[in-house]
Amino acid sequence: ITLLLSGCSATVNIDAAPDANNPACAEVIVRLPDTLDGKAKRITGAQATGAWGTPTSVLLRCGLDSTEASTLPCITTSDVDWLVDDSKAPSFRFITFGRKPALEVIVDSEKVSGAAVLDELSASVQFLPSEKTCTS
Repeated sequence: ITLLLSGCSATVNIDAAPDANNPACAEVIVRLPDTLDGKAKRITGAQATGAWGTPTSVLLRCGLDSTEASTLPCITTSDVDWLVDDSKAPSFRFITFGRKPALEVIVDSEKVSGAAVLDELSASVQFLPSEKTCTS
């Protein structure tokens, strides 16, 4: 799926993930911060999603299939493990590793710091049940 990191409309159009109605996603979404790396939260048009910045700098979707194994690099930020997909840099996709359901965050690194965004989201994301951790 391709998510656009632009637009200035009042509502950000983003597709819900397949398991967006999972109660664990609701636990995350109600705890999302009002700002990420100084960017204000926006209204989204789909369940279990989030967006920040005008134009949009950060997109979030909860309800993806959990990742069991990956060749992507794995990093840990504030006790949350993330797979890092830099194939569309400067847009980076971070996917929770070992959490069910999984959550993805897409960051425009020309507008915000991926490290700051993940750190600020960690308190909310920790409400997703953790089943595995990154290994080296």
